Amino acid sequence: MSQRLHFLGIGGTLMGGLALIAKVQGHRVSGSDNAVYPPMSDQLAAAGIEAVEGFDAAQLRPAPDLVVIGNAQLPRGHPAIEHVLNENLPYVSGAEWLGDAVRGHHVIAVAGTHGKTTTASMVAAILERGGLAPGFMIGGVPNDFGECARLGGGRFFVVEADEYDTSYFDRRSKFVHYRPRTLVINNLEYDHADIFESLRAIQTQFHHLVRTVPGQGLIVAPARDAALEKVLRQGCWTPVERFGDGPPPRPLGQDNGEHWQAGDVAPDGGAFDVLRNDARLGRVEWSLSGAHNVANGLAAIAAARHVGVAAELALEALSAFRGVKRRMELIAGNDAVRVYDDFAHHPTAIRSTLQGLRRRVGNEQIVAVVEPRTHTMSLGALREDLAKCCAPANEAIWFRGPNLRWDLMEVVQQSVVPASVADDVERIVNRFARPRRHPCHVVIMSNGGFHGIRERFIAKLGRP
Repeated sequence: MSQRLHFLGIGGTLMGGLALIAKVQGHRVSGSDNAVYPPMSDQLAAAGIEAVEGFDAAQLRPAPDLVVIGNAQLPRGHPAIEHVLNENLPYVSGAEWLGDAVRGHHVIAVAGTHGKTTTASMVAAILERGGLAPGFMIGGVPNDFGECARLGGGRFFVVEADEYDTSYFDRRSKFVHYRPRTLVINNLEYDHADIFESLRAIQTQFHHLVRTVPGQGLIVAPARDAALEKVLRQGCWTPVERFGDGPPPRPLGQDNGEHWQAGDVAPDGGAFDVLRNDARLGRVEWSLSGAHNVANGLAAIAAARHVGVAAELALEALSAFRGVKRRMELIAGNDAVRVYDDFAHHPTAIRSTLQGLRRRVGNEQIVAVVEPRTHTMSLGALREDLAKCCAPANEAIWFRGPNLRWDLMEVVQQSVVPASVADDVERIVNRFARPRRHPCHVVIMSNGGFHGIRERFIAKLGRP
């Protein structure tokens, strides 16, 4: 039955994607957020969804049939939340709404600290190549699809499963609502310092997720990840397949013996053989780089095989895979300067992304321009790691945003490469817009809008 739905926080990838799915389902959809900017604003406009900037109680009059509430900047005391409660409007969290919407599907969830967006996009691309017409909800825009969410035409649904909390009224991780039948867990590190006091607290949430996977399902996990291994050893009732180098420290009772590995890997990760139990299945040659993406690809192949897509088809799909927007996306440049946009915002992701580029460009200059914007970064929880994470680059520029609660000069002084602090994006852009004799690769790293730096680079240098 068609309903009038209003999405609070519609500018975010999850909430905007849910709004797109709701529209396809035939609901009347509207939403609001503090800011709505591309690429989500473009997708919403193309779908005919009204997305208003700012929150006003008038947006909820007449009362919608259901208010779907995101978790970003919507705490108790927020005018929109207080209006929903005072008027006794029906409401639900975004994650719970999605879980209910895909309850009849075979859900393939991709979780972990790093690589969720890219791996989920790979899984969706493989299933598409296999003719399964998957639905998906992904925290980025896969270039193979041009949209972050769709309902799909089959019984499979791929979801990026985030461990961040669900909403102001539900402090569990969002992924507990999805009830996957196939679960990929890429890796596990400490993150989200604003809501998790320790790695152990995150492990507890991941074990809640493991508990939701049926015994006839599948968990795809790395061969060696000590933090994740502790989660699985708390109790696991589902067969486990491994990917990556080396066996687990001690065989887990639920390991089914399947092991996916990469062989003959190109130095930059741009090509690799795929082996299952030491048997070579074929080779992937793609536009991506980095050891992290090789691991993501192996996990995606294993997950797709669980739902019936042959590995040979998966290799074809990955060789044609065009990546994800804002994941080492080449956005601007000329013969001398190439500018990439990347979402990396955790020291591990920053290091592995830059290392992949280093192996691809050899001795050419790399400059990392990093905005420590996440709650974890703004609180300084991982600042000791930041001094080393840009080691593959020739230089690091740290952007000081208004919400940073510590002194970035600590990182500059301890940096293993020449480093500086900046607070003016125009000056950064102008520096690289000047003529230069030697090639330079500029990597912009932020999980936000970065004060329009991308658009400024495109305006100065043009598109590649």
